[in-house]
Amino acid sequence: MKKTKRILLGLAVPAAVLVFWYIATTFTGVPNTILPKISSVILTGGDMIHTGQLPADLGISIGRVVKGFLASAVIGIILGSAMGMSQTVNALFHPFITTIRQIPMIAWIPLIILWAGIGEGSKVIIIVIAAVFPILVNTMSGITGTPQGFAEVAKLYKLGKWQTFTKVFLPHALPQMLVGLKLGLGVSWMAVVASELIAATSGIGYRMNEARSLMRSDKVIVCMIVIGIVGIVMDKIISVVFERMTSWIQINAKRE
Repeated sequence: MKKTKRILLGLAVPAAVLVFWYIATTFTGVPNTILPKISSVILTGGDMIHTGQLPADLGISIGRVVKGFLASAVIGIILGSAMGMSQTVNALFHPFITTIRQIPMIAWIPLIILWAGIGEGSKVIIIVIAAVFPILVNTMSGITGTPQGFAEVAKLYKLGKWQTFTKVFLPHALPQMLVGLKLGLGVSWMAVVASELIAATSGIGYRMNEARSLMRSDKVIVCMIVIGIVGIVMDKIISVVFERMTSWIQINAKRE
């Protein structure tokens, strides 16, 4: 399928939504508090940008995501690698992790607030709880999927655990690990918005909840659109970075 045709097909549904939105707000009696006009949303978005409110909220939320995601990546990769390489570590942690994974992220929010309040710490903890599992599971899957013969060759050459990990397991498991990190970033963004909606005094989720309490549906929609755009941008950026990382590591592995 040609690129132009794919782009046009991709724009078909959003265009249809905009048409129905325009018809509903122009030719029917839908109240503005339920569904505002497209022009109102555009003006509100411009005003939020001009006053600095929207950039400030985004900066706070993205900062929380970065902290939580980095912590999740470190924990998930280290623990996932250890569980994949060691049956003892796997037997020790697997039942506990399997149980914890069944609890929805949003169910943790009341307890985390009781423990850590509504400050920055609670948001980061919630993000870590949400994002660490896809990173951990994909890392472990990549490690355990490495052909056993490769590990046997590493033993034959008397490689240490670190060398075995970097030269044998990591090159093979890297694609799975990157998938986990990509999923983890997406979950981190959703988690921070959910936590800010419930208990926060700043951030894009807080701004959306404030607008809801004031019956400002135009502001709510602006926040929703921005959340979606930022999520797409994050996904594209991390995809490009990981694609280059994979190529670089594979080239180095071949040289060695």
